[in-house]
Amino acid sequence: MSKPRNPAESAAPEAGQGKRGLDGHIGYLLRQAHSAHRARMERALLADGVTLPQFSVLTMLAAYPGASGAELARTALLTPQTMNVIVTNLERDGLIARTPHPEHGRIQANELTAAGKAVLKRCKKAAAAVEEQLLQALSPEEEAVVRRWLVQVAERDQPAPESI
Repeated sequence: MSKPRNPAESAAPEAGQGKRGLDGHIGYLLRQAHSAHRARMERALLADGVTLPQFSVLTMLAAYPGASGAELARTALLTPQTMNVIVTNLERDGLIARTPHPEHGRIQANELTAAGKAVLKRCKKAAAAVEEQLLQALSPEEEAVVRRWLVQVAERDQPAPESI
């Protein structure tokens, strides 16, 4: 018969410890870091009543004005169904406006409104503070290495343009 475990011994380790630390699988560590970053961003954006997915959509719309819902879903890494809900809510809140695409009647082009631009400006300041804290332990050279590596990881699974 096995001896009962002390609950303190069987508790999951804190972030950075055991398999949640340097010995953990890299994919798990990426997910753990993403989860921590997402929580920090959500807290920072809360003052403006914006969620992280909404911030992503506003950011992508500022970069790609007139993008359709499908284009926004791809660039913001969201499902089309989620994007539809987000765009509907952003439009309801007066942060974006939708107009029919000039060539494709069923497609809606999305644009930031003046209110959307103002909210995005405030949110970018909050996000910049979170990112500054995230990067504070890295030199500019180390940051460049991390950025290159993250982009390379994402690019590896992308189909070649001619196969699309």
